[in-house]
Amino acid sequence: MKTARRLLHTRYRVDDLERTVKFYRDVLGLEEIRRHKSSRGSELVFMKAPESEELIELCSFPASGPVQVQADLTHLAFEVDSLEEFGKHIATHGYKFSDGPHMRTDGGGIAFVDAPEGYEIELIQTAK
Repeated sequence: MKTARRLLHTRYRVDDLERTVKFYRDVLGLEEIRRHKSSRGSELVFMKAPESEELIELCSFPASGPVQVQADLTHLAFEVDSLEEFGKHIATHGYKFSDGPHMRTDGGGIAFVDAPEGYEIELIQTAK
């Protein structure tokens, strides 16, 4: 086959790798799958959501300078059971929604929280 077959991972470069891993693990509930150093010296940590196959690669590479995330550049979207309950959960970790929640009449909705480096995380509650 001469076409891309499957998305394996998405990379986000960060300044504070351990703080970001803690956010993805403790706040979002992702699992650390593996970590290693690349041949050029990047520190890499791969994270996975419980019901997904694709990975998120968190990368620290100080030689490239500080990370500056532009507003509305990119985001990751995760499904949650309840935006209300998730809002309470993130508050226990010192975070709050940066936008929303915005609920629809069918019971679905969206909200956003910013990860430590400023990357936006979209949270989606599907309709009942």
